[in-house]
Amino acid sequence: MTYPTTESAATATTATATADSARASLEALRTEIGKAVVGQDSAVTGLVVALLCRGHVLLEGVPGVAKTLLVRALAASLELDTKRVQFTPDLMPSDVTGSLVYDARTAEFSFQNGPVFTNLLLADEINRTPPKTQSSLLEAMEERQVTVDGTPRALPEPFLVAATMNPVEYEGTYPLPEAQLDRFLLKLTVPLPSREDEIGVLTRHAAGFNPRDLHAAGVRPVAGRAELEAARQAVARTTVSSEIAGYVVDICRATRESPSLTLGVSPRGATALLATSRAWAWLTGRDYVTPDDVKALALPTLRHRVQLRPEAEMEGVTADSVITAILSHVPVPR
Repeated sequence: MTYPTTESAATATTATATADSARASLEALRTEIGKAVVGQDSAVTGLVVALLCRGHVLLEGVPGVAKTLLVRALAASLELDTKRVQFTPDLMPSDVTGSLVYDARTAEFSFQNGPVFTNLLLADEINRTPPKTQSSLLEAMEERQVTVDGTPRALPEPFLVAATMNPVEYEGTYPLPEAQLDRFLLKLTVPLPSREDEIGVLTRHAAGFNPRDLHAAGVRPVAGRAELEAARQAVARTTVSSEIAGYVVDICRATRESPSLTLGVSPRGATALLATSRAWAWLTGRDYVTPDDVKALALPTLRHRVQLRPEAEMEGVTADSVITAILSHVPVPR
């Protein structure tokens, strides 16, 4: 039997301590966001999971449920650069990515960075802009770069797009194409608050809470690049057994065979589910993934990667109900 050396044991102990410190920082991040947003714990957790997985998030909910405030509170809790773009029908791709600007003093063109050159980009009401402008984010989200006039320009690291979308008001909106939806790691639904949570919201406002001044609300940066990178390295060390990998594949393959769907989950969706399950396992204090971790992240990771048949949609079937049914039928590894 080979025993670890004193040096390797000390390295392992240091790595564990660093991972524990990073986990504590991310737990504090969730608490900090809670100072501004009441009752949206699952959405907060989803944003943290996306940060760990280097993924992007689509937040869907009716107006007034704090979607924008949620992302602003996340930005205020992180020592990262953040920018916001309000997507409108007249927004141009160059308004997002940047453009070449002529400098009369030097008689040359120079590139002026657009708001996409940031760590956390809030794309507010992304479905209110035409597909041409929506597609300007595709390269940024997938390749982490922007190409203007044939020259690729790398985006900062970390880089996360948090986009909001209104599911109710369809007039003047443009549905996101499947290719772009697939670039989002998670689609989080932001529901109306419970009665108790809504009373909590009103109580805070009565006490003087101003959603436009998060600093006055006590929201402070509690994590930065170092903690985030340590957490990502710890997630990468989280063990995934062959049985769990097979379970993820079986779930995704079942969506491709569902009679209610015209489009099932692609292999990219399967890798996304594996990644989010690992992040959730690590956040809950384990260094291995269980079937419950996969089930917990299946809906937000897969709901936007499937497409319902028109007849199923007319019968009231939803993507969530199809995925839930699949989870109940796919054999769980022991």
